[in-house]
Amino acid sequence: MQPNFSLTPAAVKFMRRMVRFSETPAGGFRLTVTPGGCSGYSAEFSVEAAPRAGDAEQAVEGLRMFLPAESRLLLDGVTIDHVDTPLQSGFTFANTPGGACGCSSSGEGAAPPAEASVSLSSIKRM
Repeated sequence: MQPNFSLTPAAVKFMRRMVRFSETPAGGFRLTVTPGGCSGYSAEFSVEAAPRAGDAEQAVEGLRMFLPAESRLLLDGVTIDHVDTPLQSGFTFANTPGGACGCSSSGEGAAPPAEASVSLSSIKRM
């Protein structure tokens, strides 16, 4: 199953930079998404030479993405953005299932910022 998701230009730019400056510039961007918080997702990513067992490879605007099964299910219908401001840096997910709840200050229809981590070993030393 190929997920039906979209990437903003900022998200594609960030992912391409991560791949380009990694130890494996011919590899792909592996994105693992898990439920996190009341109405948002948490994201972990790395640059990999090839998909891991169980990953699906998907090309998005010339970018190779490796997505585990759970991530493919969660990303269906979602728009992934990357923000980088003095107050926030990371992926955001719009149109995530689940609405606002008592512990969410995001409001109806807004997605909270995602938590992201990156393995520094996947970044090329200059």
